[in-house]
Order: sequence, then C-alpha cells, then structure tokens
Amino acid sequence: MKVISLQSGSNGNCFYVETPTTRLLFDAGISARQAQLRLAQHGRDINDVDALLISHDHSDHAKGMGVFQRKFGFPVYLTRRTLAASQRFLGSRSMNRVRFFAAGSTIAFRDVAVHTIPTPHDSAEGVAFVVEHAGQRVGILTDLGHAFDGLRDVLRSLDAVIIESNYDDGMLEHGRYPQQLKKRIRGNGGHLSNEDAAQLLRNTVDETKDNFRLQWACLCHLSEDNNTPDVARETHQKLLGDLVEIHVASRYDVSDVMEVK
Repeated sequence: MKVISLQSGSNGNCFYVETPTTRLLFDAGISARQAQLRLAQHGRDINDVDALLISHDHSDHAKGMGVFQRKFGFPVYLTRRTLAASQRFLGSRSMNRVRFFAAGSTIAFRDVAVHTIPTPHDSAEGVAFVVEHAGQRVGILTDLGHAFDGLRDVLRSLDAVIIESNYDDGMLEHGRYPQQLKKRIRGNGGHLSNEDAAQLLRNTVDETKDNFRLQWACLCHLSEDNNTPDVARETHQKLLGDLVEIHVASRYDVSDVMEVK
C-alpha cells in the first residue's frame, strides 16, 4: 500500500491510500482543487479515486465533501449521523452516490477492507479507519478523543499508522487559549498530545516484541499554536529511538509517498 497526506491540521485534513487496484480518499477538509493538485504532484489523478470516506462531521474533515462528490463523481461513505450533522456544509445542494455505513462495520472495496472504529471524539459519530490489503494494515487514527479501550489492540495489528499528535502539554498550558478550550482539547472528547501518541507507540513496541510489525508512523493534526513539527518529532524519538520511522504531516502541503512494504 501507498499512503499520502494531502494536508493535516485544524485547517483541513485529507489522506490518500492506494493499492494496485483501489484508490481511496479519507476526509475532505481541504478544497477539491487543492486535493487534485496535490495528488497530481505525485502523478495521481483524483478522477481515478474509487471513494471518499468521512471520519466525522467537523469542518476540518467534512466541509469539502459535497464539492468533491459533485466535481469528481465518486461515492461518499459516512454514517447517517455524520451526514445529518454535516448539513451546514452541504446547504440545499444534495450529494448523489451517498453510501452509509454503521460505525464499527467493515466496508469492502475490491481487494481492500476498510474497518471503521468508533471513537469518543466530540463529534456526532466519529470513526477512525484501518485499511487492510493482502495482509497489510494501515491505520488512519485521528481525532480520537483519548486513548480509549481497544486502541492499543488496534495499534498492535498495524504495519503503519497515521496518528494524531495534536499538542505539546507545556505549550498548551502556557499558551493563549482560554481555559475552557484547553479543557476541551485535553478532555475525553478532545485530542491526543505528543506524549499520549508517543506512549501509545512505545507500548506497541514493548507489547508486540518479536511480532512487532509497525514500519512507520506519520504524526498528524498538529496544532498551529500548541505544537511544532520539531517538538512532535523529538517527543516521539525520545521514547522510540530509531525503532519506528517517524514522518510528520504538514498543515500546509502534501507529504511524500509513504509505502508499506
């Protein structure tokens, strides 16, 4: 499998996963034009995408889905509650080719299975994704709320992961955000910190031992105000050393092609 982050942050999220037969987009928090141009930088045509899957209704993940669907014609997969909560983005313009899934179910695309994992993030009905093909598994684990029961089991099963590493504890504590927003970010419906994500990955290394399979982790959804790519990377490297290759998804640009071998 090959994976590309087209952008990740509170200003918009979109990820691309490709197998020899199937091409999928996850989330539509950036413009359709930006998605098209950024895929083209890596020689991919967005018109070849088979489907768009939406994790939850927050604008940085869902606001572009109507335009994506109308412009490129592929079906949009989401839960009924996510669609209902996303009407503020869609307005009076409906989408054709809407496909509903139940949170916790598995969706089949040719030789690809996409497992949906309910999350406690403070959205209408959030899910994370695990994409499985030919025995390989890639997680798209963002906007998780907190390190909920079962998340460690998911991580132990993965060959690669895109995982949120939203904030640095010290930067958030001493930053300009009001206390209520700080509480929300740190709460059970908020986001994982650098330390949270790094500890989860370290636990995965320790618990899998001889069966360790995680090739790389891409840190995503970094806060503009309460994190930096260098701080996030350093926090993970302190706990992981060189055991796992670390990438950091940009808030403003497309990533390199990340491959699962």
